[in-house]
Amino acid sequence: MKPNLKVSAAVAAILSAPTTAIVFAAPAETGTAADTGLQEVIVTAQRREESLQNVPITIQALTGDTLTKLNVTTFDDYVKYLPNVTSQGLGPGQNNIYMRGLSTAVGALQGSGVVGAFPNVAVYLDDQSAQLPGRNLDIYAADLERIEVLEGPQGTLFGAGAQAGVVRYITNKPKLDKVEANATAGYATTAHGDPSNMLEATLNLPVIADKFALRAVVYNDSRGGYINNIPGTFVRRNTDLGIHYAYAGGQVPANSVVINNGLITGKAINPVVYKGIRVSGLVAFNDDWNLLVAQSYQNMQADGVFAEMRTDSLGQPQPSYSVQLYNPSFTKDKFTNTSWTLSGRISALKAVYTGGYLVRNVDQAQDYTNYARGPYVDYYQCNNPSYYAPGGPNPALAYCQTPSATWRDTERNTHISHEFRLSTPDDWRIRAIGGLFYENYRIGEIVDWNYLTDYAGFHPIGPPTGYFADAAGNVIQPSGAQAGRPYRFNSPGVHFVASGVPDVNDPNNRPPSVGFFDDIKRGYTQKAIFGSVDVDLIPKALTLTAGTRYYRIDSTEKGAVAGSFGCKLLFHPTAPNPCINHSNDTNIDSLGLDKLYTGFKSRANLTWHILPDVLAYYTWSQGFRSGGFNRPNSVTAGPLKGIFLPPVSFRPDTLTNNELGWKSEWADHRVQFNGAIYQEDWKDAQISVFDPGITGNLTFTTNGGKYRVRGLETTLAARVTRELTVTAGAAWNHTELVEEAAIAGLNGQPINWATVVPGKPLTNPAGVKGDPLAGAPRFQANARARYEFMLGDYEAFLQLAGLYTGHQFSSTDKLTKDLQGNSIAYDNPSYSTYDAAVGVSRDAWTVTVYDVNLTDKKADLYANARQWYKAVTINRPRTIGLTFNYRFSGK
Repeated sequence: MKPNLKVSAAVAAILSAPTTAIVFAAPAETGTAADTGLQEVIVTAQRREESLQNVPITIQALTGDTLTKLNVTTFDDYVKYLPNVTSQGLGPGQNNIYMRGLSTAVGALQGSGVVGAFPNVAVYLDDQSAQLPGRNLDIYAADLERIEVLEGPQGTLFGAGAQAGVVRYITNKPKLDKVEANATAGYATTAHGDPSNMLEATLNLPVIADKFALRAVVYNDSRGGYINNIPGTFVRRNTDLGIHYAYAGGQVPANSVVINNGLITGKAINPVVYKGIRVSGLVAFNDDWNLLVAQSYQNMQADGVFAEMRTDSLGQPQPSYSVQLYNPSFTKDKFTNTSWTLSGRISALKAVYTGGYLVRNVDQAQDYTNYARGPYVDYYQCNNPSYYAPGGPNPALAYCQTPSATWRDTERNTHISHEFRLSTPDDWRIRAIGGLFYENYRIGEIVDWNYLTDYAGFHPIGPPTGYFADAAGNVIQPSGAQAGRPYRFNSPGVHFVASGVPDVNDPNNRPPSVGFFDDIKRGYTQKAIFGSVDVDLIPKALTLTAGTRYYRIDSTEKGAVAGSFGCKLLFHPTAPNPCINHSNDTNIDSLGLDKLYTGFKSRANLTWHILPDVLAYYTWSQGFRSGGFNRPNSVTAGPLKGIFLPPVSFRPDTLTNNELGWKSEWADHRVQFNGAIYQEDWKDAQISVFDPGITGNLTFTTNGGKYRVRGLETTLAARVTRELTVTAGAAWNHTELVEEAAIAGLNGQPINWATVVPGKPLTNPAGVKGDPLAGAPRFQANARARYEFMLGDYEAFLQLAGLYTGHQFSSTDKLTKDLQGNSIAYDNPSYSTYDAAVGVSRDAWTVTVYDVNLTDKKADLYANARQWYKAVTINRPRTIGLTFNYRFSGK
């Protein structure tokens, strides 16, 4: 086959251009003059190719053409166009995704991989699951066929991770019969920040006509930062919790180190870069059988932080778009994915075998200096030998080293999955699909908390080399105030059992700055059998669908937790190395953390085609997600000491959905009006709790009560005239806790949170009856209009979009307070933003000018105090950009 010189020259020019050059972007596929109806969208939400208008579940689909028109390429770009989908998090690739308001309290990002709850919204890259607690896989939307968003439980066809819904990234596949080239380049400025530039190029090449084709896409998107690290000085205060209780009169020791951040201040410290490539090959063996293999790689690096410091650790307001960091912060997030799909026919049945191997590596560091205001940290940073001074205490001998601190989190996540399914022809009156599924999922995570600055006062810590047991061989204490906890080195009547270093990621001692670390391996194997049957009770009018999934999930956790607490040299001057097999070390291997979850989750639909283009449906569906384990944790101080112990494990939670919906087209397919009314009951909702003064000094996950969501959502699309298209969507949700969780104390009876502390009523951390869910705005809406017209010999367009999100809470946990005593269930106010774009195209070229966040509105997306100050994740300021694009397609 002769090479196409135009294609070769264009692709070579694009790929050799510097990344700072102004780039070319994929043009919007505008309709021809004869087009008067809305474009049909084909989806595979039920593992079959169907028109979106015929699928009896709530689906939002952003086609590749729509993504181009909206100028969106990342999760943060497009999520705002999805009513009933929200996210809470700390930046790119650090979000929890929620649908229909099904969100509770979430823990800190550090350590979330092994102690956090699994997401209840699944993310798929084609057929490969990509879940990771606390960290969405932020797939760059290059050369995508569409993004499918399936709302409501999807457990029957997509398994445990799809409790509340699924986000599916569907890539473009190689085409056997045509050459395609597409190049996009752009440059943008950001208010209050630095400029951005991007480059993307795609090539589809039939190597052997109708037999073998290759497709490749490469991209590099560099986005300027907009948050400034302003000058600051960190001085210990008498009000710091550690100082307040540890020193006579609550006075900061005179010989205490003061630091400033002069070496790392700067403007726009949070740039993010996406780099990646995806190559796929399609082989057609004959008319029935083909093999698709794809290899994806993406490297995302985000420097700094994406949450401004609304108030510092002393509660003082700070300037907009600013933080005071004392150490460099960054996130490096890489993934590779290899996938394969063999498709064909066995007699009349369609057969599909698909598999994948995904590896994701995350390396993140963040400043943690404000932890010095919290409780207990004086133990690791200060020394008070005055208690042992000749003649009695001498406060002048006390001192505090630098408060500078960081944490470092490294994660390696792997998914290996296989699925085989058979389906009958789509035109049969009784249609069926069934299959087998297997997944091996593993996380290895190390979190080092580098807050120990009194180096001379401690030996390095490392993983234990065994465990402690009583005379009967029990590893877990069977009775007493610590019942259910592992035995420690100082528990009465124990002996040490040398079993070797547990199954950790790094068996070595930590650097002297590490005061505490997690080194844990978590994982599960999932096996499932699923099936679904459609029966046309009345052909083309009334269809009954029923499906179920039997699952077997075996979850395990191994590794070690170790800290320096209890082994300070001041109190153990002769110990050669008091921080191994000492303190609060836990050999997790010895606890036998292994849980097996089995059961069925099902779905039923009744679909009625009232008219050929109007259908109504009723859906009943179930969803679930797996349980997990906590780091063993004791309450060593506060009102719950001897009363409550955080659970070692937490149970699965379940979701039941009842939904009435409709899908309709009118005016000769020029108007679509879809919607649904639903009630979802969420039982044993998993929540995260962290209140050092009350529930223990480690974050843990437990099961809350029963929440109920009642809602309505609608979407409207209309081709008003040949030139004007209008789309809109809205969602209303009422969420509330309908059954309060009975969190039990050591005696097995529920804790009365109102009376456990005399004169100081506490709030149940799982919420009280009537409380709303977090991340659940009462109302969301968006609308956009696009006007396409001829301007001489050019095709031109104007586009305007408006988006609204109601107020929402950051957490359901009203027990935990920040350093100023405020509930961390922060109320994030409502906001509206606007986007606009204009452009012209001729032949294969398109030029677009766009303005995202037209009014430069600063919106509070999520607020938290996990780094010991009020941090508020905000949206990107106004961004004005220019893109150029070139597209070629031919035989």
